[in-house]
Amino acid sequence: MRHQIRVEVNGESHEREVEARQLLVHFLRDELRLTGTNVGCETSLCGACTVWIDGKAVKSCTQLAVQADGCAVTTIEGLKRDEKLHPMQEAFWENHGLQCGYCTPGMIMAAGALLKENPHPSEGEIRQSLKGNLCRCTGYQNIVKAIASAAEGGA
Repeated sequence: MRHQIRVEVNGESHEREVEARQLLVHFLRDELRLTGTNVGCETSLCGACTVWIDGKAVKSCTQLAVQADGCAVTTIEGLKRDEKLHPMQEAFWENHGLQCGYCTPGMIMAAGALLKENPHPSEGEIRQSLKGNLCRCTGYQNIVKAIASAAEGGA
């Protein structure tokens, strides 16, 4: 069964007909060609697919595209403004908060959501907030450092 949805993604309105069972991550990647949101485990364990829905961090492999009908979705591509990286993206770059980069979009989206709720988190709060985002390359130290740096800069 197909459903008509209207969703705002990165400030742009999209109207599409989608299968009832299509995951939001696949809608973003396959329909809208926004490939910064990565498909990792498809079981909600890794967080590589994290996006913001109405400002809240959501793993897009756990949400159907039809559930996003009427919502505002922000992907990693939507953080950049006027050809300038978002402060969280800058902080990851400057603090070497990535290695292979596969988890990075999800990490940045989760970290950005954390700073919206808690602009000055402790190291423990940063680490706790990342529990749903896995990185197989790093020891998380530079990721935590990047998020703390972004918080200090008022991201």
